[in-house]
Amino acid sequence: MSAPIVVIGGGVDALVAAHWLARAGESVTMIDERGQVPSSTSGWIPPEVIRRLDLAAHGLVIGAPDPWLSAPLPNGGRLDLWRDSARTANAMRALSAPDADRWPAFCEQMREHAAVLAALYSAPAPDVMTRDWRELLHVAKIALRTRRLGRARLESFLRLVPMSIADLLDDWFESDLLKGVLGAAGVMHLHQGPRSGGTALAFLHHHVGNAPGVFRPSHSNIEAVLARCSGVDRRANVRIQQIDVQAGRVTGVTLVDGTHIAATLVVSAASPWQTLLDWVDAAWLEPDAIRAIRNIRARGVVAHVVLTLDRAPGFAALAIAPSLDYLERAYDDAKYRRISHAPLIEARYVAPSGADATHAVIVQMQFAPYLLAEGSWDASRKQALVDTVIAAVANHLPRDAILSTQCVSPADAATDDGFPAGQAHHAELALDQFLWMRPTPSLARYRTMIGGLYLCGPAMHPGAGTAGASGMLAAQTVLGDRGQQR
Repeated sequence: MSAPIVVIGGGVDALVAAHWLARAGESVTMIDERGQVPSSTSGWIPPEVIRRLDLAAHGLVIGAPDPWLSAPLPNGGRLDLWRDSARTANAMRALSAPDADRWPAFCEQMREHAAVLAALYSAPAPDVMTRDWRELLHVAKIALRTRRLGRARLESFLRLVPMSIADLLDDWFESDLLKGVLGAAGVMHLHQGPRSGGTALAFLHHHVGNAPGVFRPSHSNIEAVLARCSGVDRRANVRIQQIDVQAGRVTGVTLVDGTHIAATLVVSAASPWQTLLDWVDAAWLEPDAIRAIRNIRARGVVAHVVLTLDRAPGFAALAIAPSLDYLERAYDDAKYRRISHAPLIEARYVAPSGADATHAVIVQMQFAPYLLAEGSWDASRKQALVDTVIAAVANHLPRDAILSTQCVSPADAATDDGFPAGQAHHAELALDQFLWMRPTPSLARYRTMIGGLYLCGPAMHPGAGTAGASGMLAAQTVLGDRGQQR
């Protein structure tokens, strides 16, 4: 058995990294500061993760609701978006015949573009400044794969990447409702509105791995599955005091109770801020590195409300995003550090898992900024947000069906989950924090400036919205480095 490796974190990337390394024969101790494992995880799971960790045999379930999203119509009723593109087109026809006609071509083009990202997301981000022939070969393979799209499709892809989601959708469709519902995916967890540059890329990011015409991340039980798997010494509900470093290399981790866990390598799924600025002595970091880490953009704008119900709500997933202008106005509030009075709402139904279990609706409310211009995220502010959410879904979820509510503000997410500034993605998915620049050029290859210390969380390429991809790629990097050291 090899010398021990410590993996920090309890999320999907930490779990994938830990089990990937254990499958390779490494001795892995996982330090999970959280106590509970969520029943559902959002994002595309790379097929290699499913195969390598044998997840299907261990009970992996990937949700496929149909319709995958419903949107209220202005005069009553709902527009249902189905997994069958033809059925969705038929549903659109009453809204806009031209949009219905364009839908199949739009879905096919987005599928082709998302396939390019999927290929990029299945390998470490290319190092465009390298002179290493192996890395140059990797870059060349990416270029060749992209070139095979053909001139017209390649030009379309390159044009899309810096666009705003509003400009992209205006090119294709006329229906305000359709554009609003699709545009919501382009601003998911972003401190940006639909008219901001690069939001078309975010829209495409959340389409990776999905069926044509499905433009929301899938949900799975991957974390619960991996938490049950053997092979990793998982220690939950323990807190880290520091990452120990001697002569520029990690020697292990010290817990708040004084326990020292020796390790030759440490892989952290925590944010770069927490890992390098909170847990590593600043004496080991150059001032430029500290400044670059502090300048990583992470601005939380999402609150979650859990509604416990006595009955099913009548929808699988519901979006309240009537138009692009509506989304832009919702963002305007957050831009001035105010909670949106007419927010983007994404509600997902969770069916009972046992005979006595209750129904639940998990509501993602955007835009709710971490930093407020006035006041703080106290109990009254959170209750006002709950009231806003309930009013927004009142026509689709009778108030008398609600048994209880729970609000998780961006401030709660920062305190309880370690999300920097309440940002669940750890680093916003923007053009300047993408591929070899995610989260910074010096950290983009999972290695840090401390020998033996690696990052594998959602701040790393390819980022949140891909369940376990960062963990897989970081683990592969660790194993590659281990091979070079032996």
